[in-house]
Amino acid sequence: MAKADLAARGLLREFRIDAPPVNPFELAERLDVLVVPQGMDDDVSGMLLRKDGSCIIGVNEAHSFERQRFTVAHELGHLRLHEGRPLILDTDARVNYRNAVSSMATDREEVDANRFAAALLAPEEMVRRATQRISFRTTEDLVQALAKRFQLSETAMTYRLMNLGIVSGPAR
Repeated sequence: MAKADLAARGLLREFRIDAPPVNPFELAERLDVLVVPQGMDDDVSGMLLRKDGSCIIGVNEAHSFERQRFTVAHELGHLRLHEGRPLILDTDARVNYRNAVSSMATDREEVDANRFAAALLAPEEMVRRATQRISFRTTEDLVQALAKRFQLSETAMTYRLMNLGIVSGPAR
């Protein structure tokens, strides 16, 4: 199992979360991370700022609720998995941005943070359990029902189901 999956599983266990939907905003609060919705360029989903032992997640307030949830979970992944990248400011702060490049997951840290977010918001065991309980006729029906249950976009849920080997391709 990948480090990101183990870290997400550990966080869920730490706070005794065993049923969906997982609330990343609440998890951030319980970890003493301030989440600040703010205006950002559309291609920026969020950022993680670490300074003097404090952490702040900025999330694009113009994005959908589901995307904001994924962004907060993604930034929590950076917090748990990575030291952060330096940003040259007038201070010694470290910042991770979630933007169009990171969402393509070409950078190893971004791949890890995306995997952490997916494992946190749609843990494998919870997804498999929910899949067994849902009556569906098509893959699209399954994706829609699970996306609603886990409060993810249908796209994010489709990728999660594909990565878990539950479906073989996008819903048609």
